[in-house]
Amino acid sequence: MNKLFRASVTENKRLIENHYLLTLRPLTRTKKSRPGNFFMVSVDSGGDPLLKRPFSVHRSTKNGLQILYRVVGKGTTILSNKKPGEVLDVIGPLGNIFPVNNRRGNILVAGGLGIAPIFGLADSIVSSPRPEQPLLFYGARTGKEVLCKKDLGAIGIRPVIATDDGTAGTKGNIVRVLDEFLRSGQVNVNEYTIYACGPEPMLKALSTLTNKFGIKGYAALEQNMACGVGTCLGCVVHTTGGLKRVCKEGPVFPLNEIIWD
Repeated sequence: MNKLFRASVTENKRLIENHYLLTLRPLTRTKKSRPGNFFMVSVDSGGDPLLKRPFSVHRSTKNGLQILYRVVGKGTTILSNKKPGEVLDVIGPLGNIFPVNNRRGNILVAGGLGIAPIFGLADSIVSSPRPEQPLLFYGARTGKEVLCKKDLGAIGIRPVIATDDGTAGTKGNIVRVLDEFLRSGQVNVNEYTIYACGPEPMLKALSTLTNKFGIKGYAALEQNMACGVGTCLGCVVHTTGGLKRVCKEGPVFPLNEIIWD
């Protein structure tokens, strides 16, 4: 099935300042996406900017494909002004997926906009044939940037929250909060796997944490991409298995395979 398709904007909702939820309805039949996959989206038909932008899958609903994004530059500024009915060129789904094992407990960790794919993963887990309520640890800069709280509640998840300024949840670092939780003995760490997405410093700290407790962990990396299909080599990362492309071998990697320094 062709991964290149056109999609109509059905909604482009502003959530908070510079944060939007885009819903796209494919105009042709497309391959079903899964948590961890991403799409390359053309934000302008005029060729400026020329390159498509990568966006992780936030959620697939009956109304279409949802993408949660932050306005950070020219491309996303253009995207934020798209109106219902406008049509965009899209490639996807691309990349690999979170290798969830529902026979184990699942701990999900999101940092900032990393909640985008983590929410989709949580939704997938609770709606699976063997539903299991995952634990979700969610860190953000401020309480205003803690997104999707209502939607998380609708699927039965109450996240443990930490914010840099203390305006929601615990003040401080979400990895430190998770560390304290694991040390508390409330769960048997040998029965859990961690899945994460967020900024690199958070993932690096989480990698150290998983090594300390001997927990399996996986992370969806956030990386700038030019082509999204593995040809330009612009998104390579260092791993214990050599250089790997985030768009092709990833974006999901075992935490203990990534070389952070």
